[in-house]
Amino acid sequence: MNKTELRRHMRRQRRALNRRQRQQAAQQLLHSLRQSTHFQHSRHIAVYLTNDGEIDTSVFIRDLQRRGKTLYLPVLHPLRKGHLSFLPFNRQSRMIKNRFGISEPDFASHRAMPARFINLICMPLVAFDESGNRLGMGGGFYDRTLAFSRQPGNKPRLIGCAYELQKTAALPAEDWDIPLTAIATDAGLHRFC
Repeated sequence: MNKTELRRHMRRQRRALNRRQRQQAAQQLLHSLRQSTHFQHSRHIAVYLTNDGEIDTSVFIRDLQRRGKTLYLPVLHPLRKGHLSFLPFNRQSRMIKNRFGISEPDFASHRAMPARFINLICMPLVAFDESGNRLGMGGGFYDRTLAFSRQPGNKPRLIGCAYELQKTAALPAEDWDIPLTAIATDAGLHRFC
C-alpha cells in the first residue's frame, strides 16, 4: 500500500472499534505510558485531544492533571504556516475549533511554550512500524515544528500514541521525519532510544 492507502486503511480500522474497546484501550494506554521513565519524570507534557478515531487521551489527561503536571496542547500556529505551537491547557482554558474542526486553546488567550522546553510530547499517528517510524496525517506539522530536535541540546522526548492495530511491518522513512523515543499503545510501550 502507498501512504494514502495505508492512512485510509488504518483510519478505517481505528474508527471501527466500539465504545467499550476504545475505553479499554484508553486505560491500557495510560498503563503503557506509566512504564516510561520519561513520563514519570516529566513535569511539562504536551498531549493531543483525541480526534478521528485516535486512541483516547482523556484518561491520560485526567491522570496528569491529578498528578499536578503542566499540560500543553498543540495549536496551529497563526503566523508560521505548517507549524504548531504548544499552549497551556487546563479546565479553564478558552477553547476554539481550528480549521480542521479540532478543539485547541485560543492562541490569543494563552502564552505559548517553546517546544524545546517541553519535557515530553505525546503525538498522534496513523501508523507506525517496528523501527519507530511514524506515519502522520500527511501535513508535516510535527516534523516541521520539531525539526530543531535533530540538533544537539535541550529537546523533548517524543512518544507516539496509537492502538496496537496501527502497527505495520515497515514504513518508508523520509529525511525530514523526526524519530520517536517510544510508541505507547494499548498493548505496551515500544522503546526506540
